[in-house]
Amino acid sequence: MKNLKLTLTVMLLCAFVTINAQEKKKYKIHTVAFYNLENLFDTINDTTKFDEASPIMELNQALRAKAYVKKIQNMAKVVADIGHEDTKNTPAIIGVSEVENRQVLVDLVNDPQLLDKDYGIIHFDSPDKRGIDVALLYQKSLFRPIETSSHELLIYDDSTRERVYTRDQLLVSGELEGDLIHIIVNHWPSRSGGEARSRFKRVAAGELNKRIIDSLQSIDPYAKILTMGDFNDNPTNDSMKKAIKAEGNKEKVKLKGIYNPYEDLFKKKGLGTTGYRDAWSLFDMILISQPFLEKDYSSFRFYKAGIFNKSYLTNKEGRYKGYPLRMVNAGLSGGYSDHFPAYIYLIREIK
Repeated sequence: MKNLKLTLTVMLLCAFVTINAQEKKKYKIHTVAFYNLENLFDTINDTTKFDEASPIMELNQALRAKAYVKKIQNMAKVVADIGHEDTKNTPAIIGVSEVENRQVLVDLVNDPQLLDKDYGIIHFDSPDKRGIDVALLYQKSLFRPIETSSHELLIYDDSTRERVYTRDQLLVSGELEGDLIHIIVNHWPSRSGGEARSRFKRVAAGELNKRIIDSLQSIDPYAKILTMGDFNDNPTNDSMKKAIKAEGNKEKVKLKGIYNPYEDLFKKKGLGTTGYRDAWSLFDMILISQPFLEKDYSSFRFYKAGIFNKSYLTNKEGRYKGYPLRMVNAGLSGGYSDHFPAYIYLIREIK
C-alpha cells in the first residue's frame, strides 16, 4: 500500500503514473472540470434579458469596464489553475454556467492566461429569465466535438401554472484524444422560495437528465457519460438519488448505472462548493457512467474527484471566512465566484 501511494504521487507530479514498478506502466492524465462563473455578464444592457440585476450592471458606467476586465482575468486565472499543479496543463474540458452570452466566453478564452490553450466554445442561448446559460470549453488539440444539442426543461409553477423559464441542458458528444465520451452540462433551478417548495423543479431537471442518459445508453450500453454542473442540490437529495439514481459506492454501480464521487466528500468529509447561512452545500459535481470505472486503462477511466478550493479563492476573515470569495464582496480589486469549481481526473495507459 505504501508503494502504491508513492507511485500515485509520482503520477500527479509528472502528469503520468507508474502504477506497477515492475511493469513500468505509464498513464496520461487529463482534468475535466465544472465552474459556476457567477454572473459573468458583459457591460451592455441587453433589453431582451433581465441583466440589469447583475453586479456589473449595477455599477455606474465609468466603473463597468474596469469591473468586467477584472472579472474576466479572475475567471481565467481559476480556469488556468484547475488541475495544473498535478497535470501541468489546464482542463482539457470544462463546463461553465452563469454566462450571459457567447461573447463573454470569447473574452474569457482569449485572456492571456488561456490564449495559448486554444479553447473552443460550445454555447446555446437558453430561455432562462435572467439570460444566463451553460456552455462547454475544450482544448481543440485534445477534444473533437462530433455532435451537440440543447435540451429544454419544461416545468410550470404549481400555483400560477405559468412556465418557469430556466437553463437548458447541453449535450456534447466527442472524442477525447480518440475516446468517444458524452458530456451533459447543467445548471438546475435554484432553491428560491425554499428547498422544499422548489424541489419539484430540480427533480424534473434530474428526470430530464436521466432521459438524456438513457437515450445515449439505449444506443450504446457502454457509453462513457459525464453529467456535470451546478445542480442546486446536494448528492443526497431526491434529484440525485431518485431521479438520476446516482450511487455513492462505486462497487455497487452496475452497467448503465451512474456513480457520484462527491457523495462521500459531502457525507463523510463535510465538504462543499458553496456556503449559505453558515452551512456548506455541495451543489457542483461531476457524475460518471459505469464504463469510466472499468480497470482496463486502454481508454480513459476515472481516477479521482476533487473540489478546487485553493486559499486565494476563499474569504480570509469575517462572517464568511473560508467560504468562496465573491467579487461583489471583494470589490473591483479581487474576488471570484460564490462557488468553488469541481473537477475529476481521467487517466489512460500510454503504450
